[in-house]
Amino acid sequence: MAKLWFKFQRYFRRKPVRFFTFLVLYLTAGSLVFLHSGFVGQPAVSQNQANPAAGAPAEGAELTFLGDLNLGRGFRDTGEVSSIARRYGPWLKGKDGNERAKLGDYGGAWSRALKGRVVREKEEERAKYIGCYLDDTQSRALRGVSFFDYKKMTVFRCQDNCAERGYLYAGLEFGAECYCGHKIQAANVSEAECDMDCKGERGSVCGGANRLSVYRLQLAQESARRYGSAVFRGCFRRPDNLSLALPVTAAMPNMSVDKCVDLCTEKEYPLAALAGTACHCGFPTTRFPLHEREDEQLCAQKCSAEEFESCGTPSYFIVYQTQVQDNRCMDRRFLPAKSKQLIALASFPGAGNTWARHLIELATGFYTGSYYFDGSLYNKGFKGERDHWRSGRTICIKTHESGQKEIEAFDAAILLIRNPYKALMAEFNRKYGGHIGFAAHAHWKGKEWPEFVRNYAPWWATHTLDWLRFGKKVLVVHFEDLKRDLFVQLGRMVGLLGVAAREDRLLCVESQKDGNFKRSGLRKLEYDPYTADMQRTISAYIKTVDAALRGRNLTGVPDDYYPR
Repeated sequence: MAKLWFKFQRYFRRKPVRFFTFLVLYLTAGSLVFLHSGFVGQPAVSQNQANPAAGAPAEGAELTFLGDLNLGRGFRDTGEVSSIARRYGPWLKGKDGNERAKLGDYGGAWSRALKGRVVREKEEERAKYIGCYLDDTQSRALRGVSFFDYKKMTVFRCQDNCAERGYLYAGLEFGAECYCGHKIQAANVSEAECDMDCKGERGSVCGGANRLSVYRLQLAQESARRYGSAVFRGCFRRPDNLSLALPVTAAMPNMSVDKCVDLCTEKEYPLAALAGTACHCGFPTTRFPLHEREDEQLCAQKCSAEEFESCGTPSYFIVYQTQVQDNRCMDRRFLPAKSKQLIALASFPGAGNTWARHLIELATGFYTGSYYFDGSLYNKGFKGERDHWRSGRTICIKTHESGQKEIEAFDAAILLIRNPYKALMAEFNRKYGGHIGFAAHAHWKGKEWPEFVRNYAPWWATHTLDWLRFGKKVLVVHFEDLKRDLFVQLGRMVGLLGVAAREDRLLCVESQKDGNFKRSGLRKLEYDPYTADMQRTISAYIKTVDAALRGRNLTGVPDDYYPR
């Protein structure tokens, strides 16, 4: 074969004209095939696309799973294109009166706008595209929380973040910016003005320059009780010094949750407290920390303007958290002087290290560093990610290392431990779907998952055992305890870091605890991926770690680690 190839090369080297003639004929044939396929193709909206259930693709199960993501990958019915024809006029119809579906027929800027329109109108169950809107940096169309990602922004990610926080609307701008809100406070503009692709999803439109692609969210997560965009915090006793605890008060004879929440949102306060016929606004402070909830029956006085909602009493307040961001803990910077000690934030992958870093940065006001470099985390605001881990400019250093030499390089450590069943799944999702993404169905069902568990489950145990054995001044924090009692556990962590964090700042962290660095939980497996053999193996590792913790007079693993 090699000799034949050598003769072939030598022949064309001696006869270059024949070589170039052969090359031209080859390219011409390829071009003709390409053009032929473009002209004989069927319209983009086939019967199977209009009704996915009509066809029976071999990979149907996987398509069903991906559909749960609500990414808008298929038309709901053939009426979608008809609606576009009605909106943009009869020129969209062909000679036979049928709507054209091939986007190539449109041309120019309208082609991009209509393409985005069609993609968006393959409507997800969780969101409805409502149009392109004007936006202004001085007066935002959507005035809730916002976040940017200049590399991986997608329509779904923006919708997911806004829905998770209870907003009714999600808007995307400039291909990478996401804005949430309960009301649209701007004018509708032409679809052609929303003409920028999403940075993380080519082919999907994410607004334009000062233009928002706006979606109305149909579903919000049920992880917390909500009233519209407001999160229910509970029933609380009236604070002793009301005017200092909640500085804004307004009488409302026709009280409703809506009216009080709207007032406090307008005044830019994160808390709305309903007290019968009075509405109070403020921040969580030491005078009103929201740590001691009362029986809701004590607040069960119906609102005068709402039949089914409670509006509290003059002695017991119903409290909602508005969508106003508490900025008292949002400032962050590098340490003013080089730190004399290196403190590790150590964890097994998938144990919540990124979330813990977010909490520590809010609580201390200083950036955290990393033993590694992750550009995606740097782009999301972890500015200490670029610093060398020995720079001394960051308050602590993220690490997943577990060797003796690596552990002994640190002077102290916060050891974050998480239920291995949850940690393994979280790391598997990160590995195949990114920091807040999800692994595909094929990965869970294929060989990747069993192999991952076989390799990573022993590491979960040895990671903890190594840090307990070789670490200096190790503070053990269980991820589950941090979620359950954030105020106390975060206080312990900040204490080890040697920073005197104000109590008001820790209260601010409680209201901003989620950030944009956690998975939504909207997409869950419908089955347990752990086999009986996997469970037996992992349970043995849990018992080993539990014994090691108790052997050092520490609290063992939480009860919910096992039985499975």
